[in-house]
Amino acid sequence: MEDSWRPAAFPCFSGSLMGSLVRAVLVMVLLDPALLTQEHQDLSTMEPLPRLNMKFDPWKMKLTWDCKENTTAIQCGISDEENGPVTKKVKENECHCIFQNSIIHKGSKLLVKVNINQSQIREELIFTNAGENDTAAQNVSCSIYNADFMNCTWAKGRAAPGDVQYFFHIQDFKRGREIECPHYVEDAGIHVGCHLEGASGFSSNIYILVNGTSRTKGIQFFDDVLLLHRIEVYNPPSNITIHCNKSHCLIQWQKPRSRLNLSNREFQYQLDIHRQVEVSGDLENKYNFPSPQPAARHTVQIRTTNSRLLHWGAWSPPAEFGSEERAPSLAHVYVLVVLGTLVGVQMLCCLLKRLVGRPVPQIKDKWTGGHLTDDEIIWEKCTPAEGKGDHEEVLTVEAVGESMSRV
Repeated sequence: MEDSWRPAAFPCFSGSLMGSLVRAVLVMVLLDPALLTQEHQDLSTMEPLPRLNMKFDPWKMKLTWDCKENTTAIQCGISDEENGPVTKKVKENECHCIFQNSIIHKGSKLLVKVNINQSQIREELIFTNAGENDTAAQNVSCSIYNADFMNCTWAKGRAAPGDVQYFFHIQDFKRGREIECPHYVEDAGIHVGCHLEGASGFSSNIYILVNGTSRTKGIQFFDDVLLLHRIEVYNPPSNITIHCNKSHCLIQWQKPRSRLNLSNREFQYQLDIHRQVEVSGDLENKYNFPSPQPAARHTVQIRTTNSRLLHWGAWSPPAEFGSEERAPSLAHVYVLVVLGTLVGVQMLCCLLKRLVGRPVPQIKDKWTGGHLTDDEIIWEKCTPAEGKGDHEEVLTVEAVGESMSRV
């Protein structure tokens, strides 16, 4: 039953004969070098890959490697926390790369890809900020003012030792300038700031480095790339003039000096005339508004910024305009109202007193016996008016007992 499932093409060999045949075939294969695989031949003849010997200068931001024969560089790159990965193509016959806008104080990874003898090699270099953590300068800040002056400040690192000393450097890659701070600002003998002039001679962006030294600890460095138009603070406008008529007041000024020759539309102004008014530079550095009514003395202040950044500068000194006549104070009005009220009340009291206090004629007392008393009033005789034909008779009636007489 089992013999019926065997393929007919394959003969059936005995166990001893089959084993001898297999051993013979294996010996022939092992002894014949022509039957060896290509992979084993390559492993025996392959040369070790050359090292590129990468080097990095953090001050010049320059990465270099060994240039060997039959080597063609393809690509170089850097990756840091601030900017992420950045790659560059390498020019022919060059064995270096410069990374101008990289910030490396938090560490970075550099790489190079080259072709050697039709094989591609990729090599990496890890750069770290040597020194103890939190010893670098912190809160580094810079600003440009008056178009040509630059101030930078920083604070001592939290873990920096007492004998630490910091130094400030500027690298202008485009113009090939390297500057160390000429005038330091000190606090307890430690450099905490730098003042320099000549900022108008820098290119649009510069690289700054604050490193430090100490006898007891390794001090880490701080670096940054500054875009100068972002840190420039403009002075207040100058030559502020105000012209007013019955209906409007026209305010004009001169734009401040800047590091670059900027057009009017690059500026934006803010006017404070009891309220803030924003004016675009396109309005030719002037502002027209209705004249205040009633005309009174006003003040205006103006400040400037870059229209794209809105980083305002300082206010100008107050400029006065308007009439010399000042509106009457409300206190004066109140005093006049009170005085008028008092005078009116006093006059009313006098009038009432005069009306109420006028004397009234008294009736003659019949018990006084015809003698005048202090309370009696003597009536003057009324004489007839001249020119009248009629005569008036005056009768005096006196009752004494029951008798009556006529005069």
